[in-house]
Amino acid sequence: MRIAIGADHGGFPLKGRLVELLQSAGHQVLDLGTHSAEAVDYPDYALAVGEAILSGRAERGILLCGSGVGACVAANKLPGIRAGVCHDTYSAHQGVEHDDMNVLCLGARIIGPELALELVRAFVQAKFSGEERHQRRLKKVLAIEQRYLAKK
Repeated sequence: MRIAIGADHGGFPLKGRLVELLQSAGHQVLDLGTHSAEAVDYPDYALAVGEAILSGRAERGILLCGSGVGACVAANKLPGIRAGVCHDTYSAHQGVEHDDMNVLCLGARIIGPELALELVRAFVQAKFSGEERHQRRLKKVLAIEQRYLAKK
């Protein structure tokens, strides 16, 4: 799988471990930064990861910031991006299986590195179920998105 990853300075210390995990599992990783612990703005990395998915350069994305929340809020502003903050393995796989989540957001200051590795494994191994009830719900989510895009 092609996976875009981005982090602000809060997520930077964890990003390298996740890149190593993904590459060792055979995934193609598009590392969109940041590349240092110098303070940067999380929306820039949320935009980069989201655009990588929307352009087809990546199938899924991972975003890291201090809490995971800011990156998630920013990523969800892009039409077609379904990002979720997950700090437990159930949510990390269920978000994909039921909600077709395509961006995993993690709070690097909230969870430890071992849990982060487990969450990434759960996220990348999950597949959207395609069950009728989940497709119906996803269509409703997409309709909300389209309704508000049309107002612009």
